[in-house]
Amino acid sequence: MTPRALPVWRSVLFVPVNVEKFVAKAAGVGADALKLDLEDSIGPSDKDSARKMAPDVARRLNEAGDEVMVRVNRPWRLLVRDLEAVVGPHVSTVVLPKADSPDLIKAVSEVIGEMELERGMAVGSTQLMLLIESAEGYLRMPEIARADPRVVAITLGSEDFGLSLGMTADPETLYAPATQVVVAASAAGVIPWGFVGSIAEYKDIDRLRGIVQRSKRLGFRGASCIHPNQVRICNEEFGPSEEEVAAARRLVAAYDEALAQGRGSVEIDGKMVDIPIAERAKGVIRLADALAERARSRNR
Repeated sequence: MTPRALPVWRSVLFVPVNVEKFVAKAAGVGADALKLDLEDSIGPSDKDSARKMAPDVARRLNEAGDEVMVRVNRPWRLLVRDLEAVVGPHVSTVVLPKADSPDLIKAVSEVIGEMELERGMAVGSTQLMLLIESAEGYLRMPEIARADPRVVAITLGSEDFGLSLGMTADPETLYAPATQVVVAASAAGVIPWGFVGSIAEYKDIDRLRGIVQRSKRLGFRGASCIHPNQVRICNEEFGPSEEEVAAARRLVAAYDEALAQGRGSVEIDGKMVDIPIAERAKGVIRLADALAERARSRNR
């Protein structure tokens, strides 16, 4: 089966939708997408006003060339109001917190589908990123990740997950849960999202870079950010360098030449290259090509 095309998100910057100075600065940060937040960064008394602001903010940012996501609220009464406000052509993805059952995902998808139909959009065009934030959701990740075709990514909401377990959220305690996110996401054909640590880490750049590098080695493809420092590091570490892309192209060319000669492996720079290594190199090339195409489309 041919894998479906998934978004390329090395970095996604949180933007409190009701703080204009953050909205104004967000477009220049260089994140692959912007995540308007209606949940934790918005106080209870400001939920209604933030929700009313969201459609116009999404339109402005999207028309300026940025991909826009929106993190909505739970429980249902807030969630439905949020979806009514934000589902539309300027929002690519709904970020759903506390995704703790497949039935919830299917119900949310159905509601979004009704709104897409009413608004003249292609049904299924709005994607879902799921936040696993409870012990129940963690235990059901394989089912949740496969619950609906809209799902393109799952991630561990580290602080809420730690609270659910009475656990400090740090790289040591999150290591095992994070690896299970990668397994569940990969098995479902969706993006394993996040990094193994707290999203609150952004001042110590060396420490942050180490966290992101380790997360990439574990299989994560990108992460949410709350500060421009995180955006820069995520873009650099989750995206391939020019040297990595050049090496990947050279490796794939040599491997393809070996295949044409009837050989299943080839030695390059003293190392044996076979199918898994060649496929990993092809992934680097695909990522580089996707990033280049997006840059071209934004500059048109």
